[in-house]
Amino acid sequence: MSYYRDDVKAPRVSGLALKAFVGALESSVGPVLLDKLVKDSGIEAWREKSAGEAPPVQCHLPHPAVPAERQSAAEQAARAVAATASSPRETVARFVLAYRGGLDPVAVVRKVHEGIEKLDGRDERLGLFISRKPEEVLAAAEASSRRLRAGQPLSVLDGVPVALKDEVDLAGHVTTLGTRFRKEVATRDSTVAARLKAAGAVILGKLNMNEIGINPIGLNPWHGAARNPWNREHITGGSSSASAAIVAAGLCPLSIGADGGGSIRIPAALCGIVGLKATWGRIPETGVPPLCWSVGHVGPMGLTVDDVAAMYAVLAGPDDHDVVSQAQPAPHLADYEKGALTGVRLGICWPWFEDAAPEVVTRCKAAVKALTEAGATVVEIEGPNLNTVLWTHTTLILGEMSESMAAQIKLDVKQFGLDTRTNLAIGQHLRATDYVHALRHRHAMTRHWLALMKTCDVVITPSTATTAPSIPEGSLPDGESNLPVVDALMRFVRVANITGFPALSVPAGFDREGLPVGVHLMARPWEENLLFRLGRVIEQHAEVRTPQDHVSVLP
Repeated sequence: MSYYRDDVKAPRVSGLALKAFVGALESSVGPVLLDKLVKDSGIEAWREKSAGEAPPVQCHLPHPAVPAERQSAAEQAARAVAATASSPRETVARFVLAYRGGLDPVAVVRKVHEGIEKLDGRDERLGLFISRKPEEVLAAAEASSRRLRAGQPLSVLDGVPVALKDEVDLAGHVTTLGTRFRKEVATRDSTVAARLKAAGAVILGKLNMNEIGINPIGLNPWHGAARNPWNREHITGGSSSASAAIVAAGLCPLSIGADGGGSIRIPAALCGIVGLKATWGRIPETGVPPLCWSVGHVGPMGLTVDDVAAMYAVLAGPDDHDVVSQAQPAPHLADYEKGALTGVRLGICWPWFEDAAPEVVTRCKAAVKALTEAGATVVEIEGPNLNTVLWTHTTLILGEMSESMAAQIKLDVKQFGLDTRTNLAIGQHLRATDYVHALRHRHAMTRHWLALMKTCDVVITPSTATTAPSIPEGSLPDGESNLPVVDALMRFVRVANITGFPALSVPAGFDREGLPVGVHLMARPWEENLLFRLGRVIEQHAEVRTPQDHVSVLP
């Protein structure tokens, strides 16, 4: 299979034109317009493309050998944090050292609240929070302070501020999914929130996101545009938009995002932080309202690889209430600190790798150089047919999102924003046979990538084909339909969602405007430890800067 990508020819539409377009899609002429829209985007070629003998079920993700060393989640988290104890940045390790030195988590939380007011409490806000309860946060910090004074921290995350994308339940808060119509207050914590609380983390609140996570841009018509701390005139990427921005802005070293089509890795890349989409099922989805069952993942975003690895250690593992999470090998951090990469093979399809802005390619090639200087070797691999990837993923995610929102669509579709209504209209227009065809292609694609990755250990590309595009200020609050930008942001990330393979975005430097560039690593199933190992090497060679909008919360 050789690399292939169709150019996206759809026009950019906003304002009155977008309203008229969406109105037409939902009218009696909608089916005709939708037929033209999807045919112009290449669906007919995909419908005719054979999936061979692949059945419409997901291919089994084989388990690798589990290392003999076995550590608890708390031990793994401590191991990851210990690796950067000397970092000058406000990493989890810095919080641990500060607390050991007598700093009170309550003082830190008060500093965080001051920073939130500075960056998110004014008219020109970064657009970070949907829901906060500062008094409850202070109470959690006080409880952490008592444990630390007694010398009984729950884990290295005890007292560390974190924040959650408003796609996961936090008891006492509404899980809006970025909408304006969801009002029900969660009565129980999601598994990820519960595990963070059990580790002592102080949860700051619920973060802004693209409405129902359906777009990778990061704009929300109801809760405001999430703005990039590196340059607030640029997008954060989505859908975990504020989950990336809050870490980049210094308010906490860790956050939770969710990824159905790059929604952790895209904003991580555009905001200059680290984002992990673990193997499908590795981190439980209990308490995460279903949006896209077969491609969705919840996961950690953080300032450094070590921070993300520490949160991953706390979150990963089976859950009695999530059947998908139960069939997994034990999470581990084998060879985590091993910087020598002798024997590690980097799979690169150069036409795919170089299908990005020149400055993005340059920075990502520097990351490859750092890995090869550490001993890794490059193996050239075949690239994907991105038209097949596009329509397989689009059919799965839009079909499932349309089903998950079916009741609200029937009740009042106009409660959604315009770009969401466009995507839901496409999802509803797809055929049952399209969905089965997508399932068959997913099975075939997964088998292909499992076979291909017998020749390499990690596939490396840019995370996005461009750095953060400008916010279309004139089209706010409704936003716009801009499929060329969507394609540039999602070009390298979809394969990992379709196959369920783990993938990590790591900062690789900056373009000439000072906007971050991310490099993308995809490994075989359940080998997150290898992603972290390579990510740490890249991180050690990448330039570190501080965003324009930034606060410090430690002395």
